[in-house]
Amino acid sequence: MIGTTLRINETALVTPLAADLAGERHIRLERIATTDRQIHRKIAIGADHRGYEMKEAIKGLLAELGYTCQDFGTNSTETVDYPDIAHAVALAVSRKACDLGIMIDGAGIGSCMVANKVPGVRAAMCYDATSARNSREHNGANVLTLGSTVISDKEMREIVPVWLSTELTEERHRRRIAKIDALL
Repeated sequence: MIGTTLRINETALVTPLAADLAGERHIRLERIATTDRQIHRKIAIGADHRGYEMKEAIKGLLAELGYTCQDFGTNSTETVDYPDIAHAVALAVSRKACDLGIMIDGAGIGSCMVANKVPGVRAAMCYDATSARNSREHNGANVLTLGSTVISDKEMREIVPVWLSTELTEERHRRRIAKIDALL
């Protein structure tokens, strides 16, 4: 990422240390006047065998909402190991190949644990629209994990649009997220 331009929302908090590090690495921070939803258009998506059917439904929903997605698998209900796919989704977000990520497994917990091991990823396992809104608004989650055996298709169709459209709004939340990011 050395010598590139990083697009950030005009209201994004950039700590002095982050600005210095960006400068040292010749990364230009470009502030743009736009909403979070306009920035986050490409979604990394993946699922294990238990989340495959829900993943396919989410891909359709993303298309309806105007998002593009990069599918990291699986492509069937044949048994696979969720850590491999969750890691690929998280890396795509961490490396900025995708703006946000969505990972589905049986409960959503294991994939959340895997994704949170990747630097720069703040994954949240959400089970309703309230937890989805909170994970973005208060915690700046950039990966959503869902449990296909925990939520229904109807609940998924409530959670995903709320999660994607919720913006990080208040300075106090940005300050707290900067503290989380500094722990890495």
